[in-house]
Amino acid sequence: MMNRSNQAATAKATGKAAPAHPTVAAAQEAFRENDALLAQLDTSLAGLNEEQITDRLDRDGVNEVSHEKPPHWTFQLLRAFKNPFIIVLLILAVVQVFVTPDDLSGPIIIAVMVAISVFLSFSQEYRSSRAAEKLKAMVRNTATVTRRASDEHSERIEVPVGELVVGDIVHLAAGDMVPADLRLLTAKDLFISQAILTGESLPVEKAGPAQAHVVESGAHGAQQGNPLDLPTVCYMGTNVVSGTATAVVAATGGRTYLGSLARSIVGERVQTSFDRGVSSVSWLLIRFMLVMVPIVFLIQFYKHGFLDALMFALSVAVGLTPEMLPLIVTANLAKGAIAMSNRKVVVKRLNAIQNFGAMDVLCTDKTGTLTLDKIVLERHLDLDGEDSEDALEYGYLNSHFQTGLKNLMDKAVLAHRDLEPIVSRYRVVDEIPFDFQRRRMSVVLANGNGHHLIVCKGAVEEMLAIATKERRGDEVVPMTDERRREIKAMTRHLNEDGLRVLVVAIKEETPRSGPYGVADEAELTAVGCLAFLDPPKDTAATAISALHHHGVEVKVITGDNEAVTRKICREVGLDVEHSAQGRDIEPLDDAALDELVKRTTVFAKMSPLQKARVVKSLQRQGHTVGFLGDGINDAPALREADVGISVDTATDIAKESADIILLEKNLMVLEEGVIEGRITFGNIIKYIKMTASSNFGNVLSMVMASFFLPFLPMLPLQVLVLNLLYDISQLSIPFDRMDPEYLRKPRKWDASDIGRFMVWIGPTSSIFDMTTFALLWWVFGANSDVHQSLFQSGWFIESLLTQTLVVHMIRTRKIPFLQSVAAAPVLGLTTAIIVIGMIIPYTAIGTKIGMVQVPDIYYAWLAATVLAYCALTQVVKLIYIKRYGRWL
Repeated sequence: MMNRSNQAATAKATGKAAPAHPTVAAAQEAFRENDALLAQLDTSLAGLNEEQITDRLDRDGVNEVSHEKPPHWTFQLLRAFKNPFIIVLLILAVVQVFVTPDDLSGPIIIAVMVAISVFLSFSQEYRSSRAAEKLKAMVRNTATVTRRASDEHSERIEVPVGELVVGDIVHLAAGDMVPADLRLLTAKDLFISQAILTGESLPVEKAGPAQAHVVESGAHGAQQGNPLDLPTVCYMGTNVVSGTATAVVAATGGRTYLGSLARSIVGERVQTSFDRGVSSVSWLLIRFMLVMVPIVFLIQFYKHGFLDALMFALSVAVGLTPEMLPLIVTANLAKGAIAMSNRKVVVKRLNAIQNFGAMDVLCTDKTGTLTLDKIVLERHLDLDGEDSEDALEYGYLNSHFQTGLKNLMDKAVLAHRDLEPIVSRYRVVDEIPFDFQRRRMSVVLANGNGHHLIVCKGAVEEMLAIATKERRGDEVVPMTDERRREIKAMTRHLNEDGLRVLVVAIKEETPRSGPYGVADEAELTAVGCLAFLDPPKDTAATAISALHHHGVEVKVITGDNEAVTRKICREVGLDVEHSAQGRDIEPLDDAALDELVKRTTVFAKMSPLQKARVVKSLQRQGHTVGFLGDGINDAPALREADVGISVDTATDIAKESADIILLEKNLMVLEEGVIEGRITFGNIIKYIKMTASSNFGNVLSMVMASFFLPFLPMLPLQVLVLNLLYDISQLSIPFDRMDPEYLRKPRKWDASDIGRFMVWIGPTSSIFDMTTFALLWWVFGANSDVHQSLFQSGWFIESLLTQTLVVHMIRTRKIPFLQSVAAAPVLGLTTAIIVIGMIIPYTAIGTKIGMVQVPDIYYAWLAATVLAYCALTQVVKLIYIKRYGRWL
């Protein structure tokens, strides 16, 4: 099997789509005669001996699929350092240590920031991965096989599934899990639930080659279709609903259908919307630093020499770098993860929180997400399509008295417990079991009136073929070919509405002592129909409406059939005008697929790799895609999506592939997750925009001051303290609220907007830095070396106040304090930092870093400066919003 990158490369080179299905070894053997197949696999009905088993285990390995193991904690810790800004900060710290080994205050501050960020990121992801691992079911499965104890003697034994080898003879019974990919040799009444692979809630019939009437001429065509449709092959991971079978193992481990899927999703994950966004913003800010720092160094080198210039340039580099970015981003994501955990959601990967908010398309499986994953009896009808109690009562008797394992439809009929009293009027006499050819089953009952009553229930075609009469009202009339056509047309309409239909018929017989058989299922009187459906959840329509309200389009991608899917989608409020099946998208190249995906809401009969192709198509069109699924067939799409969502009852592979695991299949949690993601993203963008613009403004002011000041406008250590205080004030940002208007539509990273924002807002603060410079230079006499400490102290206070207050200006597009008030933690911490900044010049710490007290009258000038700055920033904000249509 090709891996995903090879498939993609092949598709790109040929202009055709990647294969829709993994290579399936068992499918290659689907149409071979039993004797030829056993000879090909070098086995027999007597089973394998110990030597053969050992050789094949050595050759093929144990019967296990690839699983993505959580990385060791040391690797997770190292991965937390993989951030452009953390790397830049560490480089700056190392340079400072070498340049000024006697003063380690700067490197220590940087190290503390990096340590907190790394610890937060590591601890959250480590806890989440541990929680996800605990969700996996730890079950040891066994299989019943025939093996040779000696040349003359074979026996049936139970062996661990992992020890199965190709050629083993396996026996299946109701309730068994299929332990490997099997080719059936013989089967009786075998129904397999393939929901784990296909998403179809109803079990499918399987049979041996003789029963399935498969001929060689049809083999090629069948193999070109979905291998899961092959009637003679059972796939690893599925389970037996009813019946028995004997089969030979055709593939184990990685060569199984399940193993191929598992192998295709293990390895490096694709970059998500969050990863691409952080990278683009990081490199934008680093480019600003690479331009500004050399300019500052050259100016200061000309005036003050190499060492002072280098130290000041390093301080500017730290000032330009939003050193708290990794910490603020991680803290925001961790807070979002904690909020989601309170809603019974495990966040495996922190980045998924922001991707949740940015998601504008949610692709979801149908079974168990939109539906209850439970078959219900939707309607009971007469043969004219009107409600009929007779059809329900006779169907109930048939389901109640049959002795075999009751299937999902029988259980749905028996859910009508109000009919239990009618059971007491009958006793069971005999039973004619279901089989693959007849597609029906009958019970024979004694009804107390001296007759035996045959009650038969089965597929429409087969039942109408043996019914010679029909009940119409209170009359019994002959069944004509015309009526058969009318009844088939009526049931077809039910099928188009997504309903699975069975016909119920009866016949009275004179009692006899001998057994009843298939021959007695003749000249029946058709009574009516039972129509079944996997109904939508009560919350599905509400959840989809809520997602639409928040700008998230919902598409359904399922392995189930199209009619059923369209019916469910209509009921939950989705547009089903355009739908497509897997066979429709299989021959399309990427361009044609993109056009189809753009207009299509419902995708049915989709293979796992076709689901992943649709996700990638949406991503090519600029969408941030979420995928909700719980089956093995969903795993590739879960891994490709920007945010993969699964549930705790999902298969292990689905949970491994997912970023978020819901502990309850509640769609309303998705809306809460979207809102939480947007709050998280909004607070991250707040920090980036306010910090990047403030830092850019400060550095711009430093560059301008360097042209005319005979001394440094601020000492390197003062710059570090200023940044530290400002950064501490930002620690409250993750606890801030967002304006309701911001949460109404998806938000994405836009590095160009951040760069534009810096250029607009940064120079606004520089204007007032210049007025402060002029004030300190000419009004307060800081135009001499004696008063340079006064200049530095005055600008330190003004810079801290404007930087801190701009938090409130930038956090909302509204008027701060009047139309939008920050959360209490933001108000409290920014106020505290302003007070601390104004007190520092009067303390020993201020003296140590070269600061002095400023005259009292300076604060009056400062108040006017700050008010003017806030007013101008508000004006610039309104102009910016009007011009670009956005703020955050």
